[in-house]
Amino acid sequence: MTLNPATTAAAVVPPLWALHRELIDKTVRTDLTHAFHPGQPHFPAFPDEKREMPFDMSRGDGFNVHRYTIVGQWGTHVDPPVHFVAGGRPLDEIPVEEMILPLVVLDISARVATDPDAVPALADVAAWEARHGAVPTGAFVALRSDWSRRWPDAAAMANKDDAGVSHYPGWSAEVLRYLFEEAGVTAIGHEQTDTDPGLATSAGDFSLESYVLERDRWQIELMTNLDQVPEAGALIVATWPKPQGGSGFPARVFALHHSS
Repeated sequence: MTLNPATTAAAVVPPLWALHRELIDKTVRTDLTHAFHPGQPHFPAFPDEKREMPFDMSRGDGFNVHRYTIVGQWGTHVDPPVHFVAGGRPLDEIPVEEMILPLVVLDISARVATDPDAVPALADVAAWEARHGAVPTGAFVALRSDWSRRWPDAAAMANKDDAGVSHYPGWSAEVLRYLFEEAGVTAIGHEQTDTDPGLATSAGDFSLESYVLERDRWQIELMTNLDQVPEAGALIVATWPKPQGGSGFPARVFALHHSS
């Protein structure tokens, strides 16, 4: 069959296809996700990943198939409200409308470099807003600490002192209250294993994570490459499988942004 050149030339490109071409041509896609694997850093109470191959081409099978045994909170992962809240929204009830959001990067990496216990202050948010305007309603706010550079060294991620107390950055109550109660953000994310800083989690205090999830919001933990995206102007795409009633799952997260 020969295509009619005149008909082909006259075809109108659908608007969404044109937008997709523009996004591909004019933006950078930055992966914000660690590849998960057995032996990686994780919450200490969780078992390690087990990986088996019930079908293996090297054994003469016609295809490769892996069986993964993991907890939901594994690698770069999503925490839905039901993770901490009985009756809260599970993964299958988070709509796709919440999975493509404006990305705000709150950068405290310079302080973390000299103080691993650093947390963001309202002054950090005020400085961001002075440069870029108000935090967008419905945004995803990621805390950049550059802690992900320690991946996959579990000891470096936990950063315990001689007394067994972890020293790693986390969020602060004042900043989370502003973001959720005044700015109206949809979700947050961070590079460390927990919402709460290491000094708190070492004492069994997960009150900041409880605060986020009790507000019917969700979060992404163990993000990476936040140093490669601008602090304003990017979009984030966060998605995951859809287990019915699921309380957490590895996520694939990336940003769309202009080159710096």
